Amino acid sequence: MKSQACEHLKDANEDVKARTKGCEECEKVGSGWVHLRKCLTCGHVGCCDSSVNKHATKHFHGTSHAVMQSFEPGEDWMWCYVDKAYVK
Repeated sequence: MKSQACEHLKDANEDVKARTKGCEECEKVGSGWVHLRKCLTCGHVGCCDSSVNKHATKHFHGTSHAVMQSFEPGEDWMWCYVDKAYVK
């Protein structure tokens, strides 16, 4: 994965605490997910676009929180929804 500079990283906080251990919305409705993503603005945990519900992307569209990070063990890459690019 090639990363690029992103002005939205200034609003991102890698130390933000995850609000849940799984996808916040999927846990509420009893749905499953493929992979998890954590919002680096507020700590929302949502499911990836390979999951049926795509809650991480829906969170971005609802909040404009641009940068999320993989919430999978051993992964630390970040994605900016605005720039449509890996930023780490």
